[in-house]
Amino acid sequence: MNVDQSEIAKFSALAHRWWDPNSEFKPLHAINPLRLGWIKSFVDLEGKKVVDIGCGGGILAESISQSGADTTGIDLSEKALKVAELHALEVGANLTYRSISAEALAEEQPEQYDVVTCMEMLEHVPDPASVVRACAKLCKPGGTLFFSTLNRSPKSYLFAIIGAEYILKLLPKGTHEYAKFIKPSELVAFARHAGLEMAGIKGLSYNPLTQVYSLGDDVDVNYMIAVRK
Repeated sequence: MNVDQSEIAKFSALAHRWWDPNSEFKPLHAINPLRLGWIKSFVDLEGKKVVDIGCGGGILAESISQSGADTTGIDLSEKALKVAELHALEVGANLTYRSISAEALAEEQPEQYDVVTCMEMLEHVPDPASVVRACAKLCKPGGTLFFSTLNRSPKSYLFAIIGAEYILKLLPKGTHEYAKFIKPSELVAFARHAGLEMAGIKGLSYNPLTQVYSLGDDVDVNYMIAVRK
């Protein structure tokens, strides 16, 4: 299976803090509206069938569901999924969570989803290209897919690891491994080899002075791509 057990253990240990907006997951809460807005700029989620790959505690999946989509979130951290399910019950969100890999779900449900999202997950698996291929297989022809990850650049090492983990302490130390970061050219190549066409790219930046995240053209650190099948 395309999984790094140490990565699963890392996020499972923090699972109980997933929905605390002042916890280690504060950045995910802060960027979620930006991500959701960017996704909606490409596709109307109302009535669409969506799967969120590597959903964790369900921050993005839940907001997609609340935007009117028939939503499934998958992850291999049982603890994170339990937290996601509990929060959905608390707020009355209607969505499905499953403990299954992207590759296994793709074998089970090929071409069943209008939209596939995979955010901040590719840099945590041994073979990110395999996940991209599975996402492509899950998507219906004409559907849209969204990926986000971290660029492997000197700036991302400075900002995402030294800055975010050691200086600003926005994330726990060891959250990311620089060697697993993925250049945009590499991610686009994964997508094209999976039969997907580029539809857009957007950078995500953080201003430590104002403590505000914003979308823009700077893809040196965090970035998202939209592709179509």
